[in-house]
Amino acid sequence: MHAKMTAHLTILTGASRGLGRAVAEQLLARGQRVLALARGTVDLPVPPGAALQAWAVDLASPGAVAARLGAWLGEQDPAALASATLINNAGVISRLAPLSEIESGDLANAIRVGLEAPLLLTAAFLRATQAWRVPRKVLFVSSGLGRRAMAGSASYCAAKAGLDHLARALALEEAARPGGARVVSLAPGVIDTDMQLQLRAGDASLFPEARRFAALKSGGQLDSPPAAAAKLLAYLDRPDFGAQPVGDVRDA
Repeated sequence: MHAKMTAHLTILTGASRGLGRAVAEQLLARGQRVLALARGTVDLPVPPGAALQAWAVDLASPGAVAARLGAWLGEQDPAALASATLINNAGVISRLAPLSEIESGDLANAIRVGLEAPLLLTAAFLRATQAWRVPRKVLFVSSGLGRRAMAGSASYCAAKAGLDHLARALALEEAARPGGARVVSLAPGVIDTDMQLQLRAGDASLFPEARRFAALKSGGQLDSPPAAAAKLLAYLDRPDFGAQPVGDVRDA
């Protein structure tokens, strides 16, 4: 017999750097169990009471990762858990240029990592945990660019817009199920990450928005990854999480 159901399990993609790494670090500081999925190494201090398991995965081949996740979840004991959460954070940008000037492999990679992987991982998570009698949440890390088009990064905009509408559809499905998961696609604000470096370094003749991103940096308008992670987790903790399937931390 389990003494307490106090273990909060969070599965997190893109956990090796930037926002994902900061989220993982803060979850561990809370004493949570974290399954971190990333291409890079996830080497973080694990405080007493917390637990970290890291998988080196390539989300450009999401089918195998989703199958592995489903099998792993099937081996867990839900009676030992207080909650289960999936945070789909990983994403990439293709070359910053008009769509017609980008190689198809680059575009396909952006969509696989940014949209196909969250779709398959979420399906695996929901399928494996459907009978679990604990609160379940799915959080897609979206972007304001899923709601405001930007020339020179069509694949990124498309992936993030896809996450938003995926969240809307999933929210309807889960609301019709007893104990259904709560789902949100959340824009986390503008964060000072490696992706921002790519955006600022873009060729302005192909990617006019490069100047705007440079101005955001010089104007001190970027959140640090730890600050953005704190806002994201505060949103995840809200009692009304999932009441609206598409959100923005800046509206909280």
